[in-house]
Amino acid sequence: MKNKKPVVGILAGGQSAEHEVSLQSAKNVLDALDKARYEPVFIGIQKTGRWSMQQRGLAQFLHEDDPSRIALAPGGAPVTLAPGRGGRLFNLETGREEASLDVVFPILHGPFGEDGTVQGLLKLAGVPFVGAGVLGSAVGMDKAIAKQLLRAAGVPVAGWVELRADPSYKSAVEQARAVYKIYEEVFGLPFFVKPANMGSSVGVSKVHSKTEFVTALKQAFAFDQKVIIEDYIEGREIECAVLEWNNKVLASPPGEIRSRHEFYSYEAKYLDEKGAELLIPAALDQDTVRTVKSLARKTFSVLCCEGLARVDFFVRPDGGVLVNEINTMPGFTRISMYPKLWERSGVPYPRLISRLISRALERGDILS
Repeated sequence: MKNKKPVVGILAGGQSAEHEVSLQSAKNVLDALDKARYEPVFIGIQKTGRWSMQQRGLAQFLHEDDPSRIALAPGGAPVTLAPGRGGRLFNLETGREEASLDVVFPILHGPFGEDGTVQGLLKLAGVPFVGAGVLGSAVGMDKAIAKQLLRAAGVPVAGWVELRADPSYKSAVEQARAVYKIYEEVFGLPFFVKPANMGSSVGVSKVHSKTEFVTALKQAFAFDQKVIIEDYIEGREIECAVLEWNNKVLASPPGEIRSRHEFYSYEAKYLDEKGAELLIPAALDQDTVRTVKSLARKTFSVLCCEGLARVDFFVRPDGGVLVNEINTMPGFTRISMYPKLWERSGVPYPRLISRLISRALERGDILS
């Protein structure tokens, strides 16, 4: 590897509802990657789960300027990573080696990508990769497990309960009608319903009534058979970016999200460029900034994360700080908070990508 540029596999798409977000992020990473330093190989994962590698110089995406329609370009060689072969990428039809990857950047969001599944495959293949490992990815993806671990470690989180799909009911609608009163009494109105294993606010609903709860639970169960019912927190939405660099866990100055929607929904995050105002840095007093940064690093450590993460907070009117959730592979779209926070901190997008790849390669050397 000393005599050639490291080959970076950019892995994107996937089978989750966040497929299009992943493609938006991958396009930005590919554009920003330092080609003088790294050689990119793009591997797209179709919604069916099929992996394909486009030949160099061919289009990678269709409708790349439309966040709601962006898609993988057709064609490409069907490929797979073989266990124990050190990142060698083989053509499933011919058996020929298509590429040998030195490191992988799995820009995947949600189940089958950010939940430890792909991370396990990459470990079996023997190739270093950007981001959290199997454990950190799995617990970071599952909101119920993450909250349990954070609460046990003394990290303040919003009140919540876990609810699973109950087969004794004929449908999610019947279950919702039967249990609504319990949650209205526990949480008051409004409250949130969220799939336990999903990101980017997919399947998340703010509930103001029994009718809305029926719709919300049906929608959440469409994405996961485990959901969380969570307190509505009146407060400012604050985000903090975490990055491992030079053997330190660094936390960026916090930024603030001011959503122009009912809440910071999927549409506000990725489809509506005017859906939210990003304030960087957030107008917080220094004590609150220190608290947010300290809790971001602690959350990163408690949940066994590596490389990078974005930690989301609520800051109450009384100054109290609560951790909302962690994102172990935050978005890298043109309106994503994670790269914007580091850019404001003096780490421009291309340098951030290089740092993440360098850290992954260092980790790989340590483990080999």
